[in-house]
Amino acid sequence: MTGLDRRPAAATETTLPRGPLAGFAAGSLGMGVWVTVPGLLLLYFLTDVLAVAPWLAGLTLLLPKIADVLLHPWVGHRADVEQTRRGDRRRLLLLGCALPVAFAALFAVPGGLTGTPAAAWVAVFFIAGNLLFAAYQVPYLATPADLRIGYDERTRLMAFRMVVLTLGILVSGLLAPLLTGGDAATRGGYQRMGVVLAVGMLVAMLVGVAGIARLRGSAPASTASGHGGWRALRTALRDRQFRWLVAAYLAMSTTTHLVLAAVPYYAEYELRAPGLTTVLVAAFVAPALLVTPAWLVVARRVGKQRALLGAQGAFAIGSLVLAVGRPAGLPVLIAAVAVLGIAFAGMQLLPFSMLPDVIRAASNAGSTGAGTYTGVWTATEATGAALGPYAYALCLTVGGFVASTAGESPVQPDAALAAVRYGFGLLPAVAMLAALLLQRRYTLDATARAAS
Repeated sequence: MTGLDRRPAAATETTLPRGPLAGFAAGSLGMGVWVTVPGLLLLYFLTDVLAVAPWLAGLTLLLPKIADVLLHPWVGHRADVEQTRRGDRRRLLLLGCALPVAFAALFAVPGGLTGTPAAAWVAVFFIAGNLLFAAYQVPYLATPADLRIGYDERTRLMAFRMVVLTLGILVSGLLAPLLTGGDAATRGGYQRMGVVLAVGMLVAMLVGVAGIARLRGSAPASTASGHGGWRALRTALRDRQFRWLVAAYLAMSTTTHLVLAAVPYYAEYELRAPGLTTVLVAAFVAPALLVTPAWLVVARRVGKQRALLGAQGAFAIGSLVLAVGRPAGLPVLIAAVAVLGIAFAGMQLLPFSMLPDVIRAASNAGSTGAGTYTGVWTATEATGAALGPYAYALCLTVGGFVASTAGESPVQPDAALAAVRYGFGLLPAVAMLAALLLQRRYTLDATARAAS
């Protein structure tokens, strides 16, 4: 991570020490498992292991997220209350550390349950997991806004978080398919995977709680005071800059989660090699470990907004290549996925470092509610995480995709195979272009950069 420290901070900025930064970032290792594994495997687990019809599998992933739209801002409000009363958000963070239990239960579907009963089991623990995830993620993401640090230092803080989050996404994305049994995945394999990764999640999240405490002790805390509750929520939603940033991030989150959910299908039905799932995941995620410091440099030179627009454009172009499918050749397709991964790194670092810029601008205008802002933000992320797989499930449904149980290999109609390909390439390209157009309406970056 030393590449993240090469450029000294401005003299007027507080420079955060690397030890607390690394501790803070460790929490993302655990969150990365929840962000990645359900998005990568849950839709496939439902349709190809539990024999849940694609339309019902899509609803199973979508409906629990509807509650997040209300629950996440409420969690944000509670985080602000905790910050006001106790001076920190620690209790919510510790509650969120129960997330690994819900994660393990998500894949521990009792033997004999298939179809609708199996979908109901998954939905219940998906709802519980999403709530616990919010309890951890909302106060976690409020940390940069709680500290009196500048424009570039907020980016640096989130760059540390991005590197570790990427590591969590990469490791869990590679391990999860292997632990399930690979090409011969079974119910028992999914249960084993859930338990093993849950243990790692718990350790990482607890380290993250300790890291946040150290980070708050190493830099001045914000002393601004503001309102909370529904008034804070209304203020956040009326914030023009926040609205455009959130709208663009919704499109980005939907697109990336769609791609993640589509990977197992693309590997099996388009490339005809289920084992390539891990290769594609690695190509998508691994570049972020190398290019995150580069995105940090680019953001410092041209600003976060211009850098983010470039990342969105690159993602759209790479997606169009994937829509070509096998005729393009495997090396070209893997290279296209790597382009998506490079763009994905920027789309994780830059919006998350722009969020505290928006919160700081709101604080300067007399309104804080950092937890409320991040609650709306994480609700948006959760919505995208549901809409992406749901959109892909709709593609499969339109194409007439045939669901099955583990060990079965039904013949898929040509329309379903086309849906697998175009859903992985063409649809993400269109969605990312929408994100780019929305992002262009965000105009705070120049002001925030000049004020820092």
